[in-house]
Amino acid sequence: MKIIFVYNANSGLMNTVLDIGHKIISPDTYECNLCNITYGVLKEKKEWKAFRESSDNELEFLHKDEFEQKYQQVRDYPIILVSNKKNELYELIDKDELNKMQSAEELIQKLQESIN
Repeated sequence: MKIIFVYNANSGLMNTVLDIGHKIISPDTYECNLCNITYGVLKEKKEWKAFRESSDNELEFLHKDEFEQKYQQVRDYPIILVSNKKNELYELIDKDELNKMQSAEELIQKLQESIN
């Protein structure tokens, strides 16, 4: 099973710089809670990195522009999807649920529950 994480942010250096600035200046209005709970301002959170590196599942991380180009579809972001053997995509955790989460630990627990 492949788990696809799609951030509510576009790829590219300029977008990254703007996102970092937004997180610092106005964190309450930053629109990607998946980013907030897995990354600090400049680097990946330790507990998230440990989970990611120890996962038995294939994990794919995409910005929304990369996802739309690769999969030719638009979703409400951020979102976490699963891909089956036929490459069909199914919602695992939607935007509303992700936006309620407060920590990487909460996301990890939900992923483990959903996958098992």
